[in-house]
Amino acid sequence: MRVVFMGTPDFAVRTLEEIIAAGHEVALVVTQPDKPKGRGNVLTASPVKECARAHGIAVYQPKRVREAECTAYIRQYAPDIIIVAAFGQILPKELLELPKYGCVNVHASLLPKYRGAAPIQWAVINGDAVSGITTMRMDEGLDTGDIIEQEEVVLAEDETGGSLFARLAETGARLCVHTMQLLLEGKAVCTPQDASQATHVGTIQKQMGRIDWQQPAIVLERLIRGLNPWPSAYTCCGGKTLKIWRAETQPGGDPKDAGRVVSVGKRECRVQTAEGILSLKEVQLEGKKRMDIEAFLRGYEIKKGMELG
Repeated sequence: MRVVFMGTPDFAVRTLEEIIAAGHEVALVVTQPDKPKGRGNVLTASPVKECARAHGIAVYQPKRVREAECTAYIRQYAPDIIIVAAFGQILPKELLELPKYGCVNVHASLLPKYRGAAPIQWAVINGDAVSGITTMRMDEGLDTGDIIEQEEVVLAEDETGGSLFARLAETGARLCVHTMQLLLEGKAVCTPQDASQATHVGTIQKQMGRIDWQQPAIVLERLIRGLNPWPSAYTCCGGKTLKIWRAETQPGGDPKDAGRVVSVGKRECRVQTAEGILSLKEVQLEGKKRMDIEAFLRGYEIKKGMELG
């Protein structure tokens, strides 16, 4: 197939690479404009743009894909199919109707659950046992198109947003190529989504990482894993930001002490929550390196009764 690929972050890179490896002709890559990053606000290319450059593929970076000139530009490349993976913009009708085999989206959830942004992090935060990938024939709605294929991925007990991201990227890449083959052979079966079962999730904001010790320990532990590696969960410790990268839940304690350190040992620091205790296992103090709790406690004094947050 002659492909126009649309994607932006690391998640989409694996799908692009798999399409290339399968022998399809990627005529054009469409990705978001370069954005300023870091303290110097240096304009930085998206991971998908870097991948396209490495393979010598033409790159197009429209500010708004819904503009008429965008569809006109892509039309020049006469795609058989447009593959979309975490692109970041909604496609207009004119673009959706352009290719012979339509526009196929690789979405990191089992639709209709988790339409919208950040389905990977929310699966961990919400404590889901199973996530997965959906390949979908796109329409004008937000993740509302007909399902072509789905593949489940079972979450590990210690699953993080980062680890699930990597696993789903691999699954999505493989499933996308399989879906393309089904479409090419005329064997693809498109199933409408049950809109009554749809759930929607929004983007992850940095402030979501602030730990509210009035929440149960189990909720906070999932939040810590879901926001690892970005934006990370954090609290305030002695006037400085303390990121919490890993923690374990324990029963007991008095909810009236939520936010207070209830015990400190050589290898543990236990904090009371509204329900149960959160034992900190890996942390990072503002300006310091990420380290396990034992190493942290050797260099920083935490006392019983100290209040966090």
